[in-house]
Amino acid sequence: MDTVDTSGQLEEALERLHCAGPERDGWLTNHAPMVVEALAAHGHAGAVHRWVDLYRDRLEDFPDRLTPVTDDNWRSALGDPRRIADWTDHFSRTLADRPWRDVLAEWWPRLLPGMYGGATHVIIRVGHAVRALEAEETAPRLAELAHALGYWAARHQPVNGFTVLPGAPTAMGSLDAVPAIGKGHLGFRNRLAAVHHLPVWADGVTDPDLARDRLTELVHATTHRYATHGHGEPTMLVHAATAPNAVLRTLDSLPREHWAPSLHAAWTASAAVTAMYAPDEPVAYEPPARLTAEEVMERALAHGGEHVIKLADTALDVGDDLALAAAQRAIELSEPLVP
Repeated sequence: MDTVDTSGQLEEALERLHCAGPERDGWLTNHAPMVVEALAAHGHAGAVHRWVDLYRDRLEDFPDRLTPVTDDNWRSALGDPRRIADWTDHFSRTLADRPWRDVLAEWWPRLLPGMYGGATHVIIRVGHAVRALEAEETAPRLAELAHALGYWAARHQPVNGFTVLPGAPTAMGSLDAVPAIGKGHLGFRNRLAAVHHLPVWADGVTDPDLARDRLTELVHATTHRYATHGHGEPTMLVHAATAPNAVLRTLDSLPREHWAPSLHAAWTASAAVTAMYAPDEPVAYEPPARLTAEEVMERALAHGGEHVIKLADTALDVGDDLALAAAQRAIELSEPLVP
């Protein structure tokens, strides 16, 4: 169950992390802001500084500023990763002047087509920032939303140019219908360009409430599927579940007219990740022990892996035994974070 952290430790961790950029080595995502929010949301705020200490070698300085982003020139800066600092400054100024939900509502439809940016980490970070603000509005949490939106704008990357295939009635069936591109010899950063075919699913949904139901179904299906398919790529396939869940946990902060487009964008991004990393065959999986949600998060924290913690966070949102088994599978498959 999510908890409201009133200790101030999340705020301290966010302030500490805002000195770092959202990436390292030119393109790898800094997961720390997302992880500390997930830990605080599940009652582990006391562990956030210790976890950041383990992760600190993966942090780089915040990037330099180039030219301010303004209301007049933002379109030319969209999708330019050199402008991360400029975009973050823009959202910091905007959020200082207007309520954060109004800013989110204005920018969501502009940014939504590019939610694959940063291998979907841009939307995942926004989802964590929104959940933190819904729990308590503080200056560091507002600053985190500015950083998250700035990262999204700078790494804005649509998924397009693919041939549409027929899907199935269910999310799970449509995920099974996604053609895998195969391992081949493609480099990590070139796999999206090899996605040439994706099935559609729920493409006719326009009703906001039905869109929420279908998005919930997608989060359940992708989380469950990790238990049997996560071995295809234990790190990257986490995002097939955590990206749509980030969208789902943001819906209540958005106008209802944004809900159906959000479903469609989430499906496309999740299906693309599935195409890029799905294994040739699923494997049956039975967890070694039946754990409670609290035990799963405790084991994820002990493991320390950023993707393990974030999948556990989504698994706890889903809440059933198969989702918790998927989180245990991630613990087994992933390299732990060690000092």
